[in-house]
Amino acid sequence: MTDSGSGPVAAFGSVSDVGRRRTENQDSWFGAKEQGIFLVADGMGGMNAGGTASKAAAEIVPRMLSDRLKTLAVATEAAVEDAVRSSVAGFSAALYGQSQTDHRLEGTGTTVVLALALGRSVYVANLGDSRAYLFKGVLRPLTEDHSLAATLQRMGRLTPEQAALHPGRNTLTRYAGMKGAAEVDTRVIRLKGPCRLLLCTDGLFGMLGDARIETVLTLVKDPAEACRRLVDAANEAGGFDNVTALVADLRHPG
Repeated sequence: MTDSGSGPVAAFGSVSDVGRRRTENQDSWFGAKEQGIFLVADGMGGMNAGGTASKAAAEIVPRMLSDRLKTLAVATEAAVEDAVRSSVAGFSAALYGQSQTDHRLEGTGTTVVLALALGRSVYVANLGDSRAYLFKGVLRPLTEDHSLAATLQRMGRLTPEQAALHPGRNTLTRYAGMKGAAEVDTRVIRLKGPCRLLLCTDGLFGMLGDARIETVLTLVKDPAEACRRLVDAANEAGGFDNVTALVADLRHPG
């Protein structure tokens, strides 16, 4: 999707695929160029509960964020960041509450990675191990995984190579729908010229190294086609999981 508007988002595209080993795609995504809201979610839980949770995230979180932004008296950076954080946290609490009354959702949850491009800044929030990256010649991670392996790596008990193979790499320590208050990570990035934003599930980065992702984002200018190339590459590498990529081309607003 492209246009000649003056907002921070010039174009975006997204592709989601079931992969080579799964029978159901439990990933979901949302994109709204005019609002600058983008989200990727990877469901977890038995039967179709994970897919239900991720679809709910893609439908509800952007709406919650949009509503919160409309009520801001002054859209300061701190206020917008809090709106982003509270939208994800509020959804997590609501999903957990529903899982306690609907046995079909018992034990369900979903990762959430949310980005808001607003003015000269990008606000990012995440729960779980779906990721956000900024690309401007080099791939720069904007999120940290909330998994057991990633936690051990941050503690210095695992190397990055060991963490990538550790059985705890798929054990989430935080996710939307968890019991108790979900601690949502947020950060704010100020735009300095054109760049690309990549949101993706572990089915993408688990199959592809940074160098391969950088090559596609460098050579393929159309964001939707870049997503297709990334997803195809992940499937060619094994496609062990559902795989979703969302690429948004950002520009420094005038």
